[in-house]
Amino acid sequence: MFGYVCVNKAEMKIKDYETYKAVYCSLCKRLGRDYRFFSRFLLNYDLTFFALLSMSKSEDKLCIKRKRCCCNPLKACNYVSNAESGDSLGKASALLVIMAYYKLIDNIDDGGFFSKTGYTLLRPYFSHIKKKAGKKYPEYLRACEKMYEMQCKAQEKRACIDESAEPTAKLLETVFSLEAPEEKLKPVYAQFGYHLGKWIYLMDAAADIDEDIKRKSFNPIYEKLKLPKSESMQYANELLSQSVYLLTSAYNLIDKYKFKDILDNIVLLGLPKKQDEVLCLERKNNYE
Repeated sequence: MFGYVCVNKAEMKIKDYETYKAVYCSLCKRLGRDYRFFSRFLLNYDLTFFALLSMSKSEDKLCIKRKRCCCNPLKACNYVSNAESGDSLGKASALLVIMAYYKLIDNIDDGGFFSKTGYTLLRPYFSHIKKKAGKKYPEYLRACEKMYEMQCKAQEKRACIDESAEPTAKLLETVFSLEAPEEKLKPVYAQFGYHLGKWIYLMDAAADIDEDIKRKSFNPIYEKLKLPKSESMQYANELLSQSVYLLTSAYNLIDKYKFKDILDNIVLLGLPKKQDEVLCLERKNNYE
């Protein structure tokens, strides 16, 4: 995940934003507790969304306490004190560090001499925390390993857009299907995760077109059109909007006992807003 799944802050109530930040800070705290201080720098909004959706299945009342920030003692932050139910934060932090490891490996594969050297120096630490997370959640490790293998094959054969997006889509399909509270809901969670994964991959590809052209790296959108970023954005927008429509259709079938307004803001308003920002488009109407 790459930090694209975030809120539309302008459309949020203050109380909802404070709750959102409390979960964000709680995930930061859990990362530090489980995988040492430096893992906190991996924190992103995508996994905050995952933690929120995971926690939303519980009907338990949320308890928020205000404490000093672990990274900045001069600052006070809100933390979710009863988030251990279902270990949503533990799952989110484990998934984050495992995905970060494979992102690092991808950067080593694609980077230049100096970036490869820097990333290689970081590899032992990432390998250590990846193994630790994989012992707790082996299903995440297996899914990420499979994703990386599929991604390497897709890049090697310079696959089409759909085939290139498939590894990330299948990864999140697996991860979100594990969150289904009932067997009959697994297809709904799986479809939501699949299309969200495809959207994230395409967003990253669209954002990286100029850089990939410069480095002569594989980019499925550029490979399809052979046009620079500014001329490829309309096509990318059509693909992304289709994914948003499909993931939204699945999302609307998921029951949320907590955080419904926050999750609705992210899926219905945050994703289209981020899409417009990355593609440098102006949307006349919000996606609803």
